[in-house]
Amino acid sequence: MKSFKDIAYQILKEKGKPLHSKEITKIALSREWLKTTGKTPETTMNANLIIDIKSKGELSNFKKVGPSLFAINDKKLEVAEESKSDRIVEELELEEEKEVEGGYIGKAGEHSVLSELLFRGYNAALMSVDVGVDIITTKGNEIFNIQVKTRNISKKHEAFYFNIRIASFERHNAGRTFYIFILRKNKNLDYLILPLHQIEKSIEEEFIHIVGKGKLYRITIKKRDNKVYLGRKENDVSFYLNRWETIK
Repeated sequence: MKSFKDIAYQILKEKGKPLHSKEITKIALSREWLKTTGKTPETTMNANLIIDIKSKGELSNFKKVGPSLFAINDKKLEVAEESKSDRIVEELELEEEKEVEGGYIGKAGEHSVLSELLFRGYNAALMSVDVGVDIITTKGNEIFNIQVKTRNISKKHEAFYFNIRIASFERHNAGRTFYIFILRKNKNLDYLILPLHQIEKSIEEEFIHIVGKGKLYRITIKKRDNKVYLGRKENDVSFYLNRWETIK
């Protein structure tokens, strides 16, 4: 028996246009493709497609183009091909291994951010167990979650590359969460301090890509002519460079 997703894919491919989940279900039932005892198969269809899109991102067969309106994801092949021969990911893994061997750059970055926060009057502490948040900090009556990512510049590409696990991101994408990207070049540090909503906006506008078979967000940061860009030049995030007062 075909799954809801298999049926939806076949119908959308045949029709060649976006369809509402109710319409997809209606066609499937009329052709007796769908065998279900549920009272609201259209709800199940809708949920199946949404879960597939959220879990697989750009590697899903589907894309959501409106409320309960779905279409074939025509970018899937392009993204899959990019992930298949992802040389930058391989380079990152090799660089990370060297950095771990040479000085534990990740921990150094966390301690650097901790010191900066304390100097600026925040009450901050490193998490003793890795649960997806590196630092918990407070100021006044407010509590903030801080995730720290540290990278040396890639000399080959003249850019900073970061990976965030999608599962971890979704688990902590609420409240006052901030991502601090430490940009390390020639032993000098810059801190790009991005609030959660700025990361979400960049994902929505496709400045951040999904790699690693749908498990990672790839963040590319470049510094050009005293400007800082996330993803592409259209996404200027210079405002957040070394701006600690963003954490409020």
